Amino acid sequence: MAASLWRYATGSTTNPVDYSGVEFWSNPERTGWLTKQGEYIKTWRRRWFVLKQGKLFWFKESTITRASIPRGVIPVATCLTVKGAEDILHKPYAFELSTRADTMYFIADSDKEKEDWINSIGRSIVLHSRSVTDSEIIDYDNGK
Repeated sequence: MAASLWRYATGSTTNPVDYSGVEFWSNPERTGWLTKQGEYIKTWRRRWFVLKQGKLFWFKESTITRASIPRGVIPVATCLTVKGAEDILHKPYAFELSTRADTMYFIADSDKEKEDWINSIGRSIVLHSRSVTDSEIIDYDNGK
């Protein structure tokens, strides 16, 4: 768990195990272009994001198929908050996604897009952090 969210999310630890069983190319919960800030080199890059089954993926292209390889993936169950960040970044339509250790920043194309992403990611955090807790309890009970 000591791995940084950024290292996890920027793809340096992304491998098929991180998203096995998630058909990100089919019926995603939300998709769209967002601009995200890099961790080490603080440049802004436009990426196509896909939210599905508690994972937030991003790609260079918006055409996603079974053969597409994500540039990064964030397990939203590890995230604590998602909220507007316009006052922090001094940029319109900005929002942040935070864990205990890290914060990632994004910029949407409009206020509606920003609010839609915050709402979708927020719902996913609540849904998947509960399921993580439930599965841990079940695992502990099965181990007795």
